[in-house]
Amino acid sequence: MKQRNSVPKQTPAEMVDLSGGYVELGEHSSPKLDKYQKVSVIPLVFLIFYEVSGGPFGIEDSVQAAGPLLALLGFLLVPFVWSVPEALITAELGTMFPENGGYVVWVSSALGPYWGFQQGWMKWLSGVIDNALYPVLFLDYLKSAIPELEGGLPRMIVVLALTMVLTYMSYRGLNIVGWVAIFLGVFSLLPFVFMGFVAIPRLNASRWLVMDLGNVNWTLFLNTLFWNLNYWDSISTLAGEVENPSRTLPKSLFYALLLVIFGYFFPLLVGTGAVPLHRELWTDGYFSDIAKMLGGFWLRTWIQAAAALSNMGMFLAEMSSDSFQLEGMATLGMLPELFAKRSRYGTPLVGIMFSASGVILLSWMSFQEIVAAENFLYCFGMIMEFIAFVKLRIDHPAESRPYKIPLGTVGSVIMCIPPSLLILVVLAFASFKVMVISMVAVIIGLVLEPCLRYSERKRWFKYSITADHHDYHSAYQ
Repeated sequence: MKQRNSVPKQTPAEMVDLSGGYVELGEHSSPKLDKYQKVSVIPLVFLIFYEVSGGPFGIEDSVQAAGPLLALLGFLLVPFVWSVPEALITAELGTMFPENGGYVVWVSSALGPYWGFQQGWMKWLSGVIDNALYPVLFLDYLKSAIPELEGGLPRMIVVLALTMVLTYMSYRGLNIVGWVAIFLGVFSLLPFVFMGFVAIPRLNASRWLVMDLGNVNWTLFLNTLFWNLNYWDSISTLAGEVENPSRTLPKSLFYALLLVIFGYFFPLLVGTGAVPLHRELWTDGYFSDIAKMLGGFWLRTWIQAAAALSNMGMFLAEMSSDSFQLEGMATLGMLPELFAKRSRYGTPLVGIMFSASGVILLSWMSFQEIVAAENFLYCFGMIMEFIAFVKLRIDHPAESRPYKIPLGTVGSVIMCIPPSLLILVVLAFASFKVMVISMVAVIIGLVLEPCLRYSERKRWFKYSITADHHDYHSAYQ
């Protein structure tokens, strides 16, 4: 690590002012990260796929809430309103700031480090809440084959054991996680391709057009769509681990976008068109029942195994993102130094332990409660990201952006309007219980940041800052 007094001079074109501090821009990640193996395009595509989707497991509620037509239109059109703008912003800002911390660095650069910390707190918390879903979904698909997993002590034991095993895999290294994600992705999508072939004789196009606007659960429908189509920005917290991020990140986001849309729309098209509609049956795990109707016991078993492994892949991807985000925040001086320490495999050990502890504490919640609470917190973080994106375009139009969205300032603002409106709709449909829990979480973040700064002044915890981020850290002082 370079000494603080040996920070190389930079020209204004290489820096962004942070109310007294600076962050280096450009294509190079931190030199101290170069000794760790970098992630290439194909593993990154599947890491993004699992950050966002992981396959159609969990989209069944959209049919129960709104019927086949609205569900199909939702997963075909909402990606262009929400996923595409979020992925484009991630590509631009992720290559502008190619370092761990991702959206924390973006918001800090535009709005100052206090709001950067709030962004990190809400995103980390929503990510941990999101990760608490996957052991729940894992058991929901297996409980039809193993009824003992419905509840009680056996379910708690399996959740704990699964969390520990997957946490250990995250500890062993990001590159291993990436290649595991490739295997899991292929294994999870293949049974739906087979299901599509065996369903051809039974397809009835009229079933796709069923719609009853007087019988739509808009809260469940919007939460299901939103949860299954967000988190494109999560991969930015791993930007410092990516090989040649200026090229790899935009390309991987594009390929992952196509994979996610196909992975949702095709199974939904097959499932709604091949079997008679009983909306009340469309809940978590129903795709395995459809597979049994169409292909028999063997296809149902494959779907259940694919669902279980897919949830493992999503857990690994989210755990990696959450833990590297904490490592990036510690490198920036936002968290104590211990969060920046890495294991011999190059993984942030303390960040992994904190994230895993949060998952275990939240695993008692129901699927729909977890989704609603996570979406509410995620919305606050995305609003700050949109503001940061537009502000950086206005304040620093000439800064180096290896990938730049081909829109001017006005076009950038217009692009952010539709997803912002969707955020307001999701917030408006949140239940009172979810609002209260989420607002308490937000208030904790507002208080936690000045408490950490106080602990730094009192030297209760050791804070470190690399030479790459020394000037940035001065914004706190």
